[in-house]
Amino acid sequence: MSSLPDQATIAATAAKILLEIKALHFNAETPFIFTSGWASPVYTDCRRIVSFPRARKALMDFAVATIEREIGYEAIDAVAGGETAGIPFAAWIADRLELPMQYVRKKPKGFGRNAQIEGLLTEGQRVLLVEDLATDGKSKENFVTALRNGGAQVTDTFVIFHYGIFPQSKVNMDAIGVRLHALCTWWDVLKVARENRYFDENTLSEVEKFLNDPVGWSSAHGGKSSM
Repeated sequence: MSSLPDQATIAATAAKILLEIKALHFNAETPFIFTSGWASPVYTDCRRIVSFPRARKALMDFAVATIEREIGYEAIDAVAGGETAGIPFAAWIADRLELPMQYVRKKPKGFGRNAQIEGLLTEGQRVLLVEDLATDGKSKENFVTALRNGGAQVTDTFVIFHYGIFPQSKVNMDAIGVRLHALCTWWDVLKVARENRYFDENTLSEVEKFLNDPVGWSSAHGGKSSM
């Protein structure tokens, strides 16, 4: 029998850790307006993880367990971090898996097919793309394309946190032939926040409305009204 924690336990514990280190923010009264134009009562700041060693260690242990279960150790030859937020997580995961690491720039620097990639990338290498979070998954395309242009095989991407509320996420991932893996979603966070009374019920109810209809909620609160 596997000694790995089941995914439900990982999701709940990861959500609790992210809440405890205040990487997840709830504000139903004054919505966050993202650069993409969306209005949201919730905001994710996974970069805070780097400043909390014990939380970081637990989350990276969960990351490796998730990768082993859902992808397999022997299915990966290297780990690549997306600039900038994905780089530290890729480094810690690569270290635990004893694999080479690269990082991928948002824009090319220099010339040639590896202009976006730092580190040694060999032809045919099976590379796992790592980032901090995924919303609708669209931003992953740039990194995946750069890695593939450099000769890598990319079939999977891992993130600490996946919003889990935009149906376009799966559509966008399927379109580039990549499977998305994550520790937890906003649904996991809402469940943990409600069970542990991290926020008042009015706030949680408003967040639940957003999760059920993010486009409608955004439109009603001064944000974008269409995908």
